[in-house]
Amino acid sequence: MKVLIVKLSSLGDVVHAMPAVQDIRAVHPEAVIDWVVEPAFAPLVRRVAGVRRVIECPMRRWRRAWWTGATRAEWRAFKAQLQEEQYDAVIDLQGLTKSAIVAKLARGTRFGLANQTEGSSYEAPAGWLVDHAIRVEPHIHAMDRSRVLVGAALGRAPEGPPKYGLNPKQRVFRTASPTVAFVHGTSRDDKLWPVEHWVQLGKRVIEAGWRIGLPQGNELEHTRAEMIAAGLQFEKAFHVEVWPSLPLDGVLDRLALTQGVIGVDSGLSHIAVALDLPHVQLYNFPTAWRTGPQANHGHRHQVALEGRPPSVQATWLAWSNVLVAAS
Repeated sequence: MKVLIVKLSSLGDVVHAMPAVQDIRAVHPEAVIDWVVEPAFAPLVRRVAGVRRVIECPMRRWRRAWWTGATRAEWRAFKAQLQEEQYDAVIDLQGLTKSAIVAKLARGTRFGLANQTEGSSYEAPAGWLVDHAIRVEPHIHAMDRSRVLVGAALGRAPEGPPKYGLNPKQRVFRTASPTVAFVHGTSRDDKLWPVEHWVQLGKRVIEAGWRIGLPQGNELEHTRAEMIAAGLQFEKAFHVEVWPSLPLDGVLDRLALTQGVIGVDSGLSHIAVALDLPHVQLYNFPTAWRTGPQANHGHRHQVALEGRPPSVQATWLAWSNVLVAAS
């Protein structure tokens, strides 16, 4: 069985597609699975159990310079790589015109979405360009949508809680000085949690015996991380660390060495879920049902907390409950 997954972006969406790979392997343990993805997320996809080949598709960059000879040469090389295999199933999990075009170029029977689901992007050509457009319940979690689509393509509904198959280099589950990562950065400002909230929560966490790690991946996030650390300066000695800028697989490995994560709705928080870490995910909008950790996914030690924004007290109580559930 040879399967091609097309899921180009974004980080959270890529993470939510990972359980679909494990569903394929559950039905066809010897399946050969390839994945087409934007280069930024390729290092993470290469860590997914069962993915043989990652085909990088820098569609965003190509669209900015489509008329250049260099871009056209890259496109031809990409197309040749994409068509090296004859697949039993080519599954477009993205539901956009660009992903449907990629699926159309591949050799094999093509499956994709027939409709938009609540809160997701969808473009009608995505249904026209595949051989089998599959209708999915509109009110559905992003991860369940991918699992249902793959199940329909394979003729077998997904069973049991999701398994992500995401493999860090090393795990440290217990330590005398546990670390919680504060995932404070996100691509949208309206999803941020106030710096003063992070500082207040940090004081409680440190008092409870925890160290704090502050991931950051750009100048704005680095500035915010330093502001949070500065607010904890009196509690700070050896307790708060601003992490260096790391590639995506490096962040994965660093998160895997922590014993929990508290974070806003972001790709890194979704990685925390995939790593099965104790986790509180913070939402400023009532959208946690769509992308956040859910009880029906089988884990009591991962919760989504909504508010405008969620309060420090509510977050602290949620974190305390998560730790009890994980113990």
